[in-house]
Amino acid sequence: MDGSFDLIGATPPASPVILSVPHAGRDYPAALDAARRVPASALMILEDRYVDAVAQGARGVETMIVQRRARAWIDLNRGEDERDARIDEGVRPTAQAQASVKLRSGLGLIPRRGGPAGDLWQRRFTAFEVEARIIADHRPYHAALADALIAARARFGVAVLLDVHSMPPLDGRTRVVLGDRFGKSASPRFVARLVSATAEMGMGCALNAPYAGGHILTRHAAPAAGIHAVQIELDRSLYLDSALDRPGQGMDDCVALLRHMIAAVEDEALAGGRTLAAE
Repeated sequence: MDGSFDLIGATPPASPVILSVPHAGRDYPAALDAARRVPASALMILEDRYVDAVAQGARGVETMIVQRRARAWIDLNRGEDERDARIDEGVRPTAQAQASVKLRSGLGLIPRRGGPAGDLWQRRFTAFEVEARIIADHRPYHAALADALIAARARFGVAVLLDVHSMPPLDGRTRVVLGDRFGKSASPRFVARLVSATAEMGMGCALNAPYAGGHILTRHAAPAAGIHAVQIELDRSLYLDSALDRPGQGMDDCVALLRHMIAAVEDEALAGGRTLAAE
């Protein structure tokens, strides 16, 4: 345990697969609670609710990093520059003109909005407050993730990051969405194995729609250098109760699904390494 995240697994990694769970944190600091203008439940909408429990159950020997701080405190899947001038005194208002779609919609480094509740905060945060969160929470998580990936690549010749998230139910058929930044963050062979693994478990799968992956993939993926990254979105109704609030009867099946996906990627990574060694 270090700082605001849990680092689980061997050092150096025992598998080429590294797991990241950045949005399931349920730690709401007192300063955050004091600043909210909405019920606490409105902040919880931002969570990938209990997907950390799925990942914990599915993990074998893989190194895994799990954020404990709530996403409402700071979003690890946004860049340090995705700061919202409407709630962040450290940003010039003119910077908003260059903002990403996510930032304009209120889902920046410090989320401004959450679902139907609208604006979350009763005041703007000072530059010092936001920068303190970046230094204490954002940078250490990404540093630990980078270290794990580099160590896995050094040991196995390749590293594959699976960035685990959850999503609201979509169309009743698509239960898993894979994101590879439209082919930029991972070799097609890893994506193909993940697609096959979901099909083998009887699950409908989509690629890059509506989720293509965010800052974590952009920052850490380097396929040409042997570091690949894929975002996995799991339908919350697979593992939560009917209120999408607490672990439900489908938890074990969802754990088995993710375990099958992890194993498929690990097999592909190790098979690729054996092929390169033989050549």
